Amino acid sequence: MGNQKIAVVTDSTAYLPPDVQERLDIPVIPLNLVWGEEVLKDGEDIIPTAFYQRLQAASTMPTTSQPSAGEFVDFFRRVAEEKNTDTILGFFISSELSGTVASAEAAKNLLDDLNIVVVDSRSTSMGLGFQAMAAAEVIHAGGSIEEAVQAAETIRYRLHVLFVVDTLEFLHRGGRIGGAQRFLGTALKIKPILELENGRIESVEQVRTKKKAVARLVQIAQERAGAHPVPRAAVVHANAVEDCRRLQEQVQEALSPQEIYMTEVSPVIGTHTGPGTLGVAFYTTP
Repeated sequence: MGNQKIAVVTDSTAYLPPDVQERLDIPVIPLNLVWGEEVLKDGEDIIPTAFYQRLQAASTMPTTSQPSAGEFVDFFRRVAEEKNTDTILGFFISSELSGTVASAEAAKNLLDDLNIVVVDSRSTSMGLGFQAMAAAEVIHAGGSIEEAVQAAETIRYRLHVLFVVDTLEFLHRGGRIGGAQRFLGTALKIKPILELENGRIESVEQVRTKKKAVARLVQIAQERAGAHPVPRAAVVHANAVEDCRRLQEQVQEALSPQEIYMTEVSPVIGTHTGPGTLGVAFYTTP
């Protein structure tokens, strides 16, 4: 089995643009949305548009859960079979935000016949997506698993994920508020700018209006990038497609990325950030 392909996989919170997922052939394991009695597979049983419509009208809020170790065992086996490989490299949502990494590790320990490498991305959304993409590109170019992990790590150290939420209510409810806790006492009208910092959600600053918050988001992104080139950037949204198109233009202008992607916030992440969330993820070259 010398020339077999290594399979690179990720989870649904990366919410890779469909064409990217297809081009790089990255299988995705869904996280779960638990809504009353129903368990829905993120991005499979429920897509963002339908999810946000339902969220607006819902009397009970959904909760989220990681895939179980059993679901991971099935997933890894299926990937190994479909890709005809015994080697799988998985990048998953930050262990500070979800138990997904722990489930993947538990499954790995049950699968002695497979060579599985589990990586904690310390991120999510396209911050996770970019790491999986980089690894998959290395593998497609004939690189080793070590080189693929290295490529993703290089990105992780130079990665910035910033976002604006309409309200802190959802992060508070879902218990994922992290360092943004200190904003809670303030008027709920405030638009917080948050950042994924070493796997946790931290607060950057708060702005009075959505429009100003988005402008400031772009400004902060520009400050974080400094004079470094930006190979890739992504703008993401939770049910705010028009705002996101405008954000994309602003990010394009501010960062001049070589590539820019637009994608949605997966329902599992949207449960915690709430509708109206806008984000930008990018990384710089040294």
